Amino acid sequence: MRYPDSLLRRILTETKVIACVGVSMNQVRPSYYVARYLSLKGFRVIPVNPGHAGKMLFGETIMPDLSSIDAKVDMVDIFRRSEAVPPIVEEALGAFPELKTVWMQIGVENAEAAAMAEDRGVTVIQNLCPKMEYQRLFGELRMGGFNTGVISSKL
Repeated sequence: MRYPDSLLRRILTETKVIACVGVSMNQVRPSYYVARYLSLKGFRVIPVNPGHAGKMLFGETIMPDLSSIDAKVDMVDIFRRSEAVPPIVEEALGAFPELKTVWMQIGVENAEAAAMAEDRGVTVIQNLCPKMEYQRLFGELRMGGFNTGVISSKL
């Protein structure tokens, strides 16, 4: 699947609060460093992992599930296997009536869950990483010599 850069840029500009499902406390796990990076970029990242519920991560209490979050969430970022996604999306839709985006990480795709969210007017991104897309779209990967295809006067 390909998503227009304008859509990804809009999502990453308008999103303020991200519930990160499946976040790990292990610093070498992708879910940890993606959540950490997004929190350092000014997003409020609410970690969700029942195995670590009640502990602190990035200044937030780790929640056992999405329904336990008492905040307006703009995006749910999912670090779980594709087959585990439908109940997560169902819970997100019930917990957050103003949810704007369901984002499934690299390697995560589920047509049933995507259709469920899209039927409720929620934008769905599959098989991409918001950290990588943020870096690509906002000029950070240029420092590493990557050709992002984004033209900018930013040095």
